[in-house]
Amino acid sequence: MNAYVNNLVRRAKEASYKLINLDTLTKNKCLLSMAHYLLDNKEYIIAENKKDIAAAIKNKLQKSFIDRLSLNEKRLQEMAAGLREVANLPDPINVIISTRQRPNGLTIKKVRVPIGTILIIYEARPNVTSDCIGLLFKASDVAILRGGRDAHHSNLAIAAVLEKALKAYGIDFKPFFVVEKIDYSITDALLKAHEYIDLVIPRGGETLIRKVVEKSRIPVIKHYKGICHLYVDSAFDMDKALKVCVNAKVQRPSVCNAVEKILVHREAAAQFLPQLKKEFDAYNVEIRGDSQTQKILRGIKKATEKDWSSEYLDLIIAVKVVKNIDEAIAHINRYGSHHTDGIITSDKANAAKFTKEIDSACCFVNISTRFSDGYEFGLGAEIGISTDKLHARGPMGLEELTTYKWVAEGDGQIRE
Repeated sequence: MNAYVNNLVRRAKEASYKLINLDTLTKNKCLLSMAHYLLDNKEYIIAENKKDIAAAIKNKLQKSFIDRLSLNEKRLQEMAAGLREVANLPDPINVIISTRQRPNGLTIKKVRVPIGTILIIYEARPNVTSDCIGLLFKASDVAILRGGRDAHHSNLAIAAVLEKALKAYGIDFKPFFVVEKIDYSITDALLKAHEYIDLVIPRGGETLIRKVVEKSRIPVIKHYKGICHLYVDSAFDMDKALKVCVNAKVQRPSVCNAVEKILVHREAAAQFLPQLKKEFDAYNVEIRGDSQTQKILRGIKKATEKDWSSEYLDLIIAVKVVKNIDEAIAHINRYGSHHTDGIITSDKANAAKFTKEIDSACCFVNISTRFSDGYEFGLGAEIGISTDKLHARGPMGLEELTTYKWVAEGDGQIRE
C-alpha cells in the first residue's frame, strides 16, 4: 500500500475507536464551534477558494462548474447553518432499536452504532467538505474526504478551520482527514484499503461513480443516474397534474431528482398533453415524444429508444402515451434508474398498486419528484441518495450512516 495512504487509513481507524466515546452533548457543542469558526475565518476560506477559481478560469472550465466551485459569504452562512442544523438532530448512536426477552432470561438488544471509517469521494463542490464532516461526526464515523483537485485549496482550508474549532474545544485527535495529495493513484490505493475503511460513498457524476465501483474492494453506496418518472393516470386533477409535472422538471432541472420522463394514460392524453406543452413552452422545455404523443403535439421531436434511458439534467423531457397503469409500471421498471418515480391520480387503488409494484427507492403519489431529498423528508440533512437495496436506500441521513450490533445480557446462563 502507498506509504501516505497506509499512514492515513491507520490513523483514521484508530480515531474511530476514540470518536465512539464522545457523548451527544460534546458532539453538538463541537458542531456549533465548527459553525462559528467557519464564519470567523471566512476571509481565509474565500481567499483560498479564489486560488481554485483562478485555476478553473485559466483551464477554461465551464461557468456552471465554476459556480459550483465558488464560495462567498452567503454560501459560508449556509454551510454554518447546516452544521448547526446537524447539531440539533437526534443522535442516532447507542439508540436501542429493539429488545427481546428470551425464555431463558437473556435480554437481547439491537443497538445502533457507527459504521466506522467512511471514505467520501466527490468533485467540485467545496461545501460538501463541511456537510460530510458534520454529518459523519454526529454519527460518530471518521471521515476520509477525497475531494476533486479543482477544489483542493478550498477543501484544505475548510478542513483546517474545522479542525481548529475542534482543538479549541479540547478534542485531542482528528475525527476527519482530508486527502492532501492530488495524485490519482492515492484514490486507487484508498479503494483497496478494505481492512481500514468500512464504506465508500462517491458523490458526483455517473462517470466518477462507475470508476469507484469498478476499482473498490470496499462496499460502495451509490446511485448512477436519476431517471425519474411521473405517470399521469386516467383519473386525475388537471391543475394538480400540471403543477406537479412543471415543478418536477423546471424548478431545478440539473439535479438527480428532477423528472426526466412523463407517461400519460391514453384516455388522458388528448386532454392533458396540449395543456402540458403550453406550460412547458413558457419555460422553453423541449418535448420529445413517442408516436402517439407526436400525433397530439404536432411538430415535437421524436423520442428514440435512447431517450427512455437518458438522464438529461436539462430543460428536456421525454413523453410517452401508455395504454394503462400496467404498461406505465413495466416501462418505469425497465428504463428507470430506481431513484424516484411518481403517479398523479385520483384513484386510490391505482396509487396503492403503483407504490407496491414500482421498484424504486422513492415512490410518490401526487407530488413532485423534487421532494426526494433528505431535508424534505425531515432527516435534517443527507449525505446523498442511494439506489442500492442493501443497508441504505433513498435519501441518506444520520441513521443511514450507522449500523447495529447485538448486545446480549444475562446472569450466568449457558447453552444446554
